Amino acid sequence: MAIRYIGIDLHTSSCTLAVLGPTGRRLRCWQVDTDQRALVEAVRSVAGELCVCFEEGTLSDWLYEILEPVASEIQVIQPLKRSGNKNDTVDAWAAAEAMRVASKEVTHVFKAPKRYTGLRKAVRGHLLIQQDVVRVKNRIHACYRSRAIQSVNAEIYDSELRVEWLKKLAPAQRQLTELLCVELDGLLEARAQAEHWLLEEAEKVPAVRLLCTAPAISLIRASQIVAIVLSPHRFRTRSQFWAYCGLGIVMRSSSDWQRAPSGRWERTQVAQLRGLNHNKNPVLKNVFKGAAITLLHMPTHPLYASYHRALEAGQKPNLARLTLARRIAAAVLAMWKSNTEYDTNKQQAVP
Repeated sequence: MAIRYIGIDLHTSSCTLAVLGPTGRRLRCWQVDTDQRALVEAVRSVAGELCVCFEEGTLSDWLYEILEPVASEIQVIQPLKRSGNKNDTVDAWAAAEAMRVASKEVTHVFKAPKRYTGLRKAVRGHLLIQQDVVRVKNRIHACYRSRAIQSVNAEIYDSELRVEWLKKLAPAQRQLTELLCVELDGLLEARAQAEHWLLEEAEKVPAVRLLCTAPAISLIRASQIVAIVLSPHRFRTRSQFWAYCGLGIVMRSSSDWQRAPSGRWERTQVAQLRGLNHNKNPVLKNVFKGAAITLLHMPTHPLYASYHRALEAGQKPNLARLTLARRIAAAVLAMWKSNTEYDTNKQQAVP
């Protein structure tokens, strides 16, 4: 049975499908409505072994879910970056070609839309509302700061204690701040509901309870890890997991080699730029960096002693905290893979 590579450019109202043969020959290109029945029928109309490829986007989870029973293989990739003409047809052909040649320049996106569905939605809802709460609090604080009223007191956010602070503002500024306070009160109630939903969903997932045994990993942090990673077996090594979390160290140098007096090539001691990788999941990075900061308030834990030994050895505090975050991430990955709870004895207080 011949293989057919189908590239799909997905939009809200229409989808463009392009079909390639195994040799790269363009066989067919047409448009269909963005409708479940229409898309399934369009893909089934192609004879052969069906391999489907499309770009990550708002509708990618839905499309993956409806085409999974139809296609023998589905790949979701990051949006392709290229110069020259760009339109729906070009994008569909490019997606099909990227799958056909297995391009190494393409970044694949892991999809499992039916796994931990409730937990994933609960985590996303809690995260979005929490971000909105922080945003509105910053705006309220800015209202006071713009009138030269310096306050870091949480009373300006409390519905029962903010009255005295509002009196310090000019009438127009006070009215704006009151509107923002009304918005904040609604968001705080919504956040409480979102957190309750999140905790309910987390109780249904054994992996969340398992990861909670790791140091400084709370129930909410464990839920975020499980909802984003979905499966620890996606990562063969801890270095791959560190890079996914934005904790991978990137080294850059240039002009590394020079001729020695003997005529042989020798590596020179050149300045190397180092930093963390930028292609990361920001939520996971915040989870593990936050866990590292929380761990600094746990003086009885072996990793706390390890942190201070690193400082005594001359390591900078930010790099020592990064090391803590990486060790916590590695422990979480190992626990999840082996389905075992955290063992403090395995974390020796080494520099």
